[in-house]
Amino acid sequence: MSYLNLRLYQRNTQCLHIRKHRLAGFFVRLVVACAFAAQAPLSSADLYFNPRFLADDPQAVADLSRFENGQELPPGTYRVDIYLNNGYMATRDVTFNTGDSEQGIVPCLTRAQLASMGLNTASVAGMNLLADDACVPLTTMVQDATAHLDVGQQRLNLTIPQAFMSNRARGYIPPELWDPGINAGLLNYNFSGNSVQNRIGGNSHYAYLNLQSGLNIGAWRLRDNTTWSYNSSDSSSGSKNKWQHINTWLERDIIPLRSRLTLGDGYTQGDIFDGINFRGAQLASDDNMLPDSQRGFAPVIHGIARGTAQVTIKQKWV
Repeated sequence: MSYLNLRLYQRNTQCLHIRKHRLAGFFVRLVVACAFAAQAPLSSADLYFNPRFLADDPQAVADLSRFENGQELPPGTYRVDIYLNNGYMATRDVTFNTGDSEQGIVPCLTRAQLASMGLNTASVAGMNLLADDACVPLTTMVQDATAHLDVGQQRLNLTIPQAFMSNRARGYIPPELWDPGINAGLLNYNFSGNSVQNRIGGNSHYAYLNLQSGLNIGAWRLRDNTTWSYNSSDSSSGSKNKWQHINTWLERDIIPLRSRLTLGDGYTQGDIFDGINFRGAQLASDDNMLPDSQRGFAPVIHGIARGTAQVTIKQKWV
């Protein structure tokens, strides 16, 4: 091998060794960087609203710091639909207060409002010690309870475990929410009449009027049915003008007994035999005061769900 070729071979060998050392150092630094990146906590830049985009004077712009945490609405009173465990409860004005950075705004619901929605306040430690008008920290006092406001649908979604709910039938409405209505008088009428003219004479005229009047005072309801009839004919002398009283009764609901009291003219219920008219007093049960699930056949099923679950009961796979 000549001297020139030997020098070229040695130079190429040295360059190859240098490249190997550089690649090895690069891979070592890459592995070390990946190890530190895996151990480093994830972080993201906080949102910041520059008030100078809205006005030249930053002092004239409202406080926008609440929106930096993703809070969509400021604290205040909003009219929302309240859903408890995916069931509609009511539509009312709810006051929302400022919560922590994770919760955003939280609803202010009193103990009476939660009890009316089915929460068993006695099963929650310390809830009955709160003032009547105090805001109940639902997610703090009730384990696994959640409260979320859907701003787009103006809907407040509440979830409460069944263990803290009262044992109520489906469709149950607390009696304290029942409303007998306003004091008022009412009058319904139905009038019909006709006139018949014969070519050979003997014209006749007929008229009929049915009056259904009533008076509501508190829980008492007074009702009366009266009719009036008129009949005249050229073939007969005179005309017939007659008032006839059908019935009058006074009634009211007896809520503790789930019954209705009737005084005056009435009729018996025809569950087994035909109804019979009477004049006197009657105390009879009223199925309209029962929940929908108890007006017919209502089986009772007991069980415990170990999480948020939906239980479906079927008969013959229907």
